[in-house]
Amino acid sequence: MNSGKVRCIFFLLSLFIVSTKSLPSIAAAGDVEWWCRLVPHPEPCRHYLSHPHAPHRLNRRSDFFKFSVEAALGLALRAQSSIMRLGSSYRSAPEKTAWLDCWKLLCNTVFQLNRTLTPPGGRRTNLDSQTWLSAALTNLHTCRRGFSELRANSTVILPVMRNRLSSLISNCLAINNAALNASAGGTTVPPVWSPAAGRKLLQLSARADFIVAQDGSGKFKTIKEALDAAAALRRSTGRRIVIYVKTGVYSEILNIVSSLSDITMTGDGKGKTIITGCRSVAGGYTTLSCPIFSVFSDGFMAIGMTFRNTFGPGSQAVALLSGSDRSVFYRCSFEGYQDTLCVYSQRQFYRECDISGTIDFIFGNAVAVIQSCNIFVRKPSKGEANVITAQGRTDQYQNTGIVIQFCRVTAAPEFLPVLRMVKSYLGRPWQRYSRAVFMQSFIDCIIDPAGWLPFDGDFALDTLYYAEYNNTGPGSGSRILRQRVKWRGFHLILRPSLIGQFTVGRFIAGGSWLPATGVPFTPGL
Repeated sequence: MNSGKVRCIFFLLSLFIVSTKSLPSIAAAGDVEWWCRLVPHPEPCRHYLSHPHAPHRLNRRSDFFKFSVEAALGLALRAQSSIMRLGSSYRSAPEKTAWLDCWKLLCNTVFQLNRTLTPPGGRRTNLDSQTWLSAALTNLHTCRRGFSELRANSTVILPVMRNRLSSLISNCLAINNAALNASAGGTTVPPVWSPAAGRKLLQLSARADFIVAQDGSGKFKTIKEALDAAAALRRSTGRRIVIYVKTGVYSEILNIVSSLSDITMTGDGKGKTIITGCRSVAGGYTTLSCPIFSVFSDGFMAIGMTFRNTFGPGSQAVALLSGSDRSVFYRCSFEGYQDTLCVYSQRQFYRECDISGTIDFIFGNAVAVIQSCNIFVRKPSKGEANVITAQGRTDQYQNTGIVIQFCRVTAAPEFLPVLRMVKSYLGRPWQRYSRAVFMQSFIDCIIDPAGWLPFDGDFALDTLYYAEYNNTGPGSGSRILRQRVKWRGFHLILRPSLIGQFTVGRFIAGGSWLPATGVPFTPGL
């Protein structure tokens, strides 16, 4: 699309003082000023509507949404060009690291906006749009945070990032949220999982396209070589590529880019096929660049593998980061201390996995369901508390959140000697609209009766959404629950009808894509 012809339009519609649920699909008065009065950021709306290519009347919400996304895309393309030119302005290693993050993130934001505007195959759901727009906005916040993490000079790049792109995407989220609410009750997908599909899943190693083995019994000795070969095969065939990684400890830093979609990586099991490394923010990396394994390609699957960051407590050190839409992790292990697992963005599903850490060790801004997994609290640095989740929702219309269902929250063996000296919590609000739900899980006595920890004073206590529903165990008994925090944003849910929105079938629309993966899942409560 020609960025010069972006219909720099107005944008955004919805977060008005009234609820977006009432946003009309057809406007009685379709002038720009009328729409702009309804949006969360009306001033940018009016500003971009003054563009000579902007339409004079907008009668339909769908047209308003389309033009708003076009305007955001035009700004994103300009920001992308500006950031590329600024690369030579940065000399120090921290500045270059943070700048490179921003460049990659802006590229991904352009990708997300492009496919929202022109979806693959010409079809998208409202949930698709909300997911992709949420990811686009998350990228902008991550760019700014990288400079802060490394204490790098951001005076050159921040004016570019302070343009109105965030406001425009926020408005697009608000506009689409009205359509998402309108369609929420009208679509049901039969929850189907076939045991036969599950058997085929566990036989993947026998029909892998590429085999990785350190002893020379495979085609490659490193996973990186197999991924390079997979990229070429994927381009020529267009089908899903399977990589089988045999037992071994693979010391590799790996990144699967967004262009390499539909990759399945299967190993010999937790603790047998291990991808490991040692990177941290303390070591000069950002949270985005320190993961041992990161993936941004759609449809990624990992089965029977361990992802491990050996840095230890004391700094952010990510083992795995997923920004992959419709990604699946089955019978995997994620090992680290602070920031172990970054559920960065888009729709993700974890089943029968082990996740261990200390501070904020499940964090990010994805639409993530973690089901039937083991969550292990480890021994933190002296004087620190443990926090399981730190969810990163920055906009109330992002469809993001961390849902933990049918899991077990217990102590790792190393934590037992200090159990009575260290407090542990279910989560803390990393961002203003942080959203995390623990439902139908076993919570051991390691969790403090308050349950949840403030992040910074009273920040986000009224705007967050934390919920617990039908959990069991000594950390969730009736006497304990009476001692939970009294924040306005915290909820003890008793009625199934109020928690159903966070199930696999509804929160990530799992019934429409998980059956094809062969991974077992429970669609409802």
